Amino acid sequence: MTARQVVIIGGGPGGYEAALAGQRLGANVTLVDKAGLGGAAVLTDVVPSKSLIATAEWMTIVARAPDLGIRLPEGMCEPDQIVDMTAMNARLQSLATAQSNDIEGRVLREGVKIIRGKGRLVGPRQVAVQPNDGGDQQVIDADVVLISTGATPRVLRTAVPDGERILSWTQLYGLTEMPGRLVVVGSGVTGAEFASAYSALGVDVVLVSSRNQVLPNQDPDAAALIERVFTDRGMTVLGNSRAEAARRTADGVVVELDGGRTVEGTHALIAVGSVPTTKGLGLAEAGVNLTESGHIQVDRVSRTSVSGVYAAGDCTGVLPLASVSAQQGRIAMSHALGDAVRPLSLSAVATNVFTAPEIAAVGQSEAELYARGRSYSVSRLSLARNPRAKMLGIHEGFVKIFTHTTSGTVLGAVIVAPRAGEYIYPLSLAVSHGLTVDHLAEASTVYPSLSGTIAEVARMLHQSESED
Repeated sequence: MTARQVVIIGGGPGGYEAALAGQRLGANVTLVDKAGLGGAAVLTDVVPSKSLIATAEWMTIVARAPDLGIRLPEGMCEPDQIVDMTAMNARLQSLATAQSNDIEGRVLREGVKIIRGKGRLVGPRQVAVQPNDGGDQQVIDADVVLISTGATPRVLRTAVPDGERILSWTQLYGLTEMPGRLVVVGSGVTGAEFASAYSALGVDVVLVSSRNQVLPNQDPDAAALIERVFTDRGMTVLGNSRAEAARRTADGVVVELDGGRTVEGTHALIAVGSVPTTKGLGLAEAGVNLTESGHIQVDRVSRTSVSGVYAAGDCTGVLPLASVSAQQGRIAMSHALGDAVRPLSLSAVATNVFTAPEIAAVGQSEAELYARGRSYSVSRLSLARNPRAKMLGIHEGFVKIFTHTTSGTVLGAVIVAPRAGEYIYPLSLAVSHGLTVDHLAEASTVYPSLSGTIAEVARMLHQSESED
């Protein structure tokens, strides 16, 4: 039996994970990638940004040193005297390149063919590839095509990034000097993460939020805590303020807000979302349906409106997380190549906002539970009472769990803490497998540990059999 031919356009998490899955299922896989394996997630987004945040985390630890009885040398608490911007950004870019190379090596070892170039559909299952080296275009016939081209930062017509003073988040890593005053436009996940990181690095940060609270799509208690931490650390948060434009001055930028107000800074970061990279791919011509926003319409097994054409990742608009993109890619290959497949479910996807402290969440939010009329109970404990947190000098954070009132099944959870993403896993297991709070409460925890608070909250939610 002849192996099926699979062509994948885009080497991000959805693309390279699909390539690995397809190869293992016996297909001949060709991966067309223009910029480098790992895509934006590895090269310009997740890896470098979280590496930057990891550097900033050390500064928050330094700030806690006096509380732990550590007396620092004179001037040691001044971050601008410690952080070497050029060296830091060189490290971030080096890590991104190394990760991309590691992914490429793994994909090649599995037998996937990689073509450096730009691909587009010229038929329902026919891909034209223009190599990066300027060689002749080639057309590849395929049994299965997967589109995984990701997304790019949204650009405001009145605030076009120039890479010097007005920046998108992909351009921050080219800075050679620490910003004197950074105006961050947009208080969603990306804006809040960079605002938090640069504030920890010692930069004077102004965060412009169009809503009355930062991180509007997060748990309200968590978002309120983060905003309070931001302001306590010296950040200026401008709520209910919509940015209308950004323009350069002789030595900086001016961000124009609604109502005629302005904010001056040395640099401005425009973090107002992203747009799918779907133009110029021949999608509409091939009959692939797009949404009004330009995303590719897919079902729960990543099928598009055209038989044999699948899509995965941020270009679909399903949920802009690398983990979800990878899962979409694997599901697409399993479905296309006849393997057993479970349709994508977002009900147990864990998320994390890498501010300081972090916000990790899984399952249904309290807003979703309320809107659906679910019968639920909620319990919350502050980390300030946790013995391990006291030892580490951690004063901010909490664990909150939502359960079904009658059965005690864990429906969702939120953790706010340093490295909260490392502690959400047991709650992800609980949501994924329908465990109850008693299952959590009965499991052994280390004493002292931050995760001990999870068990303590679970014990608070225990209901005896005599209760209605």
